[in-house]
Order: sequence, then C-alpha cells, then structure tokens
Amino acid sequence: MKEPSDLSILVKNSGEWLKGTGPESDIVISSRIRLARNLAGFPFIKKCSEDDRRKIERQVRTRLEALPAWNEIQYVHVDSLSEIDRQFLVERQLISREIAEAEGSRAVAIDPGEQYSVMVNEEDHLRIQVMHSGLDLNSAWDQIDQLDDAIEGELLYAFHPKFGYLTACPTNVGTGLRVSVMLHLPGLVITQQIDKVFRSMQRINVTVRGLYGEGSQYTGDFYQVSNQVTLGHTERELLTMVGEEVVPRIIDYERKARDFLMEKGEQDLLDDVSRALGILSTARKISSEETMHYLSKVRLGVNLGLIDDVEVATINKLFIHTQPAHLQKLQGRLLTTSDRHVERANYLHQHLRNGGPADVN
Repeated sequence: MKEPSDLSILVKNSGEWLKGTGPESDIVISSRIRLARNLAGFPFIKKCSEDDRRKIERQVRTRLEALPAWNEIQYVHVDSLSEIDRQFLVERQLISREIAEAEGSRAVAIDPGEQYSVMVNEEDHLRIQVMHSGLDLNSAWDQIDQLDDAIEGELLYAFHPKFGYLTACPTNVGTGLRVSVMLHLPGLVITQQIDKVFRSMQRINVTVRGLYGEGSQYTGDFYQVSNQVTLGHTERELLTMVGEEVVPRIIDYERKARDFLMEKGEQDLLDDVSRALGILSTARKISSEETMHYLSKVRLGVNLGLIDDVEVATINKLFIHTQPAHLQKLQGRLLTTSDRHVERANYLHQHLRNGGPADVN
C-alpha cells in the first residue's frame, strides 16, 4: 500500500460513482454498501485506550499490506491530516464525519478509483464501504463480499454463532450491513410530495438521510435511503428490500412527478432551469448552499432534455468540487468564506460556460 504525503492525487479526479453511467443514473447517483466489523480480542472503540487504537491500526495496516491486490491502495493516517484534508475526504464520501471528528489513531485505505475504502477506528474497528454509480447494489455487494472475505482471511473478526458479527451499535449486529442508495429527487420536492413519500417509507424499516449521511441536512434535493436495522435479516433480504422494493418505488414516484411537471408546465420548468444555469454561469460570488440548489435544477434540466451541452457527469462533479474543502484544495490555499464564494463562482464559470437551453417546441 502507498502512504501519500498529501491528497493531491485525489483532488482533480472524480470517483467512479460520480460518472453518472450506472443504471437509473438520472435519478440514482450512487449505490453504497457498508460493512461494520470489529477485531476479536479488542474492546469496542468507545472503550479502547489510545494504546488499543494504535495496536488495531497497526495490525490492520500490516495485514492489509500482505494482500497483493492492495499494492496500489492509498493508506492515509486520518489523525495526521489537517482539518481541511479531513473535510475533503468527508466531502468525497471516502470517510465519515465521525472518523473525521474523532480523536486518536485512525486511518483509511482508499482504492485509486474510489470505488471502495476501509475506515480504521471509526465507530467500529473497521468500516468497509463500496460505492458504484447508479442503482447497482448487486455488483457492489459482490465486490464488498470479496473484499470482506480477503480481509477476514488476514484478521480475526468478533463473531457470535447466534448473533452474527458483533458491532458497537446494536442496530448493526448480525450482518453488519448497511445498504444505501443516494437519490436526486427534485421532481418530488417541486411537487411537494417528498414528505408524503418518505413518511410511507418509515413503516418498512428504512431511514432517510442527507447527502453526508446521519445527521446531515437535505441539500441539493439529495436523499440517502438505507436499511434501519440488520439483526434478524440476511444480506440478501436487506439487498432485496432496499434495491428491489423501496428504491424502485421512489424512482417511479420521481418519474411521475417529472412527467407531471413536463406535461403541466414545460415552459415554466424550462424558465426555472435556464435561470438556474444563468445564475451559475454568471454569478460573481455564490455560496455552497445556493450552488447546490441551482445545480439540482440544472441536473433536472439536463436529464429532461431542457438543457444542451452540459453533461450529467460534469454536474455530479460540480456538486462535490464546489464544496468548501474541495475549493481550497483546488486552489492550494486556505480561503475565507468570502473568498470561497468568489472562487466557487469562477470554478462554475469554467465548467458551465458553454451550456444553454435546448430548443423546445
């Protein structure tokens, strides 16, 4: 594994999950599967001493280095990163806010294509995650299952024959599996149906979070839908519930909302998305909240054929690259809030300059 001195390799690239090439990618941004695992012989993280944390991190790093397939993996010591670098990895969805804000020895192993990462000493000793573009849970599961088997071949997991994998949070006990799908739902937001749809989801043990997971706000009309508990359910049951029952229903609701908007007010919608593109393309300064709001409208316009010459992959990248830490990494310096607003506008100009409304009969 490689231990880079900085995160420059990641800064100008985009992860595979942002490419917008997966199934249903006009609505589904990404599919993520996460496994929570703990090592036998150590307390859970909240009960660990700093010496325990260092031993866990060292043991995980040493054993992962023994895997030939991990030669190109970047291994980053999160505890040695600056606050900006930690926030950068959170914005990139490679680490959680919990591990970014924690104390003591902690790390993350990152695949060069950013399809998977392994967090060390988060809420659990290991958090393994895989992210794919679009609605692609089965492929993501196949990949994480192989990763988990490879890691388990090197490390002894805490496992109970009756309860399954033991985790710090009781809701993760069993498979330790969290199945999440990130959706872009502007149609349901505009038609004011979003609350009604998600209230119906609460009855079937799924939870809805914002762009950055637990505790994050709903911004840019992005919503993460995931299973609430794992105990008593097999991996296949959880994958089926989220990927074949819940998410397809939400996709259907969103498509109907978009159809309604096009049928009842195409010119109004065209005006709305064109204004959004105009603001993003010409503003001299703009906040991240405004950017997310207007990019959401532009993304909807692109997917409905109302805007030409802008790729969905470009919009997906802009959602991430215009976040505060990304802007500062791209500029190579710390920026005040006011400076970030200016640099964000400049960055948007560079990437949206040629976009425009499509011809509508």
